[in-house]
Amino acid sequence: MKIGTVTEIKTQEYRVGMTPDNVRDYVGRGHQVYVQAGAGAGSSLSDEEYAAAGAVLVATAKEVWDNCEMVIKVKEPLEPEYSLLRPGQIIYTYLHLAADRKLTEELAAKKCKAVAYETIRDKSGGLPLLQPMSEVAGKLSVQVGARCLEKPMGGPGVLLGGVVGVKKAEVVILGGGIVGTAAMKMALGLEANVTILDNNIQRLTYLDDVFGSQIQTLYSTPTAVESVIVDADLVIGAVLIPGGAAPKLIRRHHLKTMKPGAVIVDVAVDQGGCCETTKMTYHDNPTFVVDGVIHYCVANMPGAVCKSSTFALTNATLSYGLQIADKGLEEAAKQDEYLASGVNCYNGHITCKEVAQAFGMKYMPLLELI
Repeated sequence: MKIGTVTEIKTQEYRVGMTPDNVRDYVGRGHQVYVQAGAGAGSSLSDEEYAAAGAVLVATAKEVWDNCEMVIKVKEPLEPEYSLLRPGQIIYTYLHLAADRKLTEELAAKKCKAVAYETIRDKSGGLPLLQPMSEVAGKLSVQVGARCLEKPMGGPGVLLGGVVGVKKAEVVILGGGIVGTAAMKMALGLEANVTILDNNIQRLTYLDDVFGSQIQTLYSTPTAVESVIVDADLVIGAVLIPGGAAPKLIRRHHLKTMKPGAVIVDVAVDQGGCCETTKMTYHDNPTFVVDGVIHYCVANMPGAVCKSSTFALTNATLSYGLQIADKGLEEAAKQDEYLASGVNCYNGHITCKEVAQAFGMKYMPLLELI
């Protein structure tokens, strides 16, 4: 199979879909790999390293898209890339389609085979290709939240862990999954007071068993959310419905009840956000203020630590990519139901139930089409 990767064009996105080591693995299995020159520069990976691994270096993204049966990326195709999509082409990347009707329609119209990292599952029901970036985003959420609380950044001038004789900051985390747990660990490490909410009692029990009196666990209801954000200095939105749009847990009218200068870091922004006032931002202008509450809503947070993120991501995506390359998408999906769960669009059909539901589109099970 001819496989390629391109330079990401999302604002300040420095990750790359394949490392030189990945190229070596694909080439070693008999595949041909095309890499756009400079694609790895943001993650400190040189063209020389890719060439030494066996990649064919090309000058433009168009050459990769035109030549390759499968394009491996980090972020979803953006509008300037829509014209490069081809029928039958496999797009293997993060897609987050439930928050992007236009891209969903474009992939369907072009009859692409779109495989989303974020909906591939494993035997335990986990999301193995989302997990590494969720860990990064969870850790970063506290890091950037703490910075937003600083006065020069527009915050009230609050130190997350307080000091002797001064109250610690109150951190509220909405969601106890991978993002929420990573955020909780970071916040505890900075000695903040932490409250974590989830609607899964088993997950809350686990967190309570492990962290005990270090945290406050609460069952998530609208009333519980409204009551705890009133006193919060930092709120982390860490909710996830795999493949689906994030529920709006924080409504516009809630903001007026929050502390002036409180910070919301909405990690769920890729899926539409869990705050009603969320809108996508970028690393070069990451925050905005609504009703005195600072919002940080960067949709590609892990791109800020691109070198660590690139290696963490490609460690996870490689094995599934090799399955697709070695067997073809159809055979790989037939043999691995977990990989099949990642196929969101196939030859003009929506094959992810949550995406179809988000837009009132017709859902078609993948295995009925292949």
